[in-house]
Amino acid sequence: MPDATETDGLTVGEVSTRLGVTVRALHHWDEVGLARPSLRTAGGYRLYTAADLERLQRIVVYRELGLGLDRIRAILDDSTADVPGALRAQQTQIAERIDRLQQFSAGLERMIDAHERGLLLTTEQQAAILGPQWNPDWPAQARQRYGDTIQWQQYAERSASRSPEEWQAIADAIADLDRGLADAMDAGVTSGSAEANQLVERHREVFASYFPLTRQMQVCLGRMFESDPGYAAHYDSLHPGLATWFRQSIDANARSHNIDPDTATWQ
Repeated sequence: MPDATETDGLTVGEVSTRLGVTVRALHHWDEVGLARPSLRTAGGYRLYTAADLERLQRIVVYRELGLGLDRIRAILDDSTADVPGALRAQQTQIAERIDRLQQFSAGLERMIDAHERGLLLTTEQQAAILGPQWNPDWPAQARQRYGDTIQWQQYAERSASRSPEEWQAIADAIADLDRGLADAMDAGVTSGSAEANQLVERHREVFASYFPLTRQMQVCLGRMFESDPGYAAHYDSLHPGLATWFRQSIDANARSHNIDPDTATWQ
């Protein structure tokens, strides 16, 4: 390199400030031979000339476009390089990335809605799928009560990706289970019997559409089904005394799995 006085060019620090790139990046580009300062002072300090700065500006632009250093070197140093072709290829990749990011953003927005609303169905869809007895205020009430639990998070994550058709399938499965419970009690099926235990396990499977349900958690739900006026009214409307029968059946099934329903907790 030819010698120069300290005012003949820009230092690494000055170039870093002017172009908004790190000194480390400039040193790396120097080391790999992509952009080397052309001058050196009598004291041994390297300086960038105006031509060096112009090359660096082009490197920064191409880097912003997402090109790798080897591709940039080819564009800058190979006179036969197809620069428009390289840029068009990069433009295609950027467009594809934008599309993926837009899809990701839409998914995030839906997930946020699911965490805040719980059920991503319009009021009309809720009435059509869940029946006239469904109260559209229930999801908001549930979020207020359970919004800080892992189960609400699991419910929201499932809800975010669920279509109206999938909600309809869940509603149909719940209605079919309710009919099975009422028919079993009407037929004199006793709590703890194989048939009753099968219905209790089926309830866990259906309920897993909302979040994973352990048998201990199911015992807690059974207590609520019997004690909560709303749930009790629902089950007893299907068959008088069904809320208590269902709770007793859940307890009996828990005992068969070495779980004491009297001490079961939400875990």
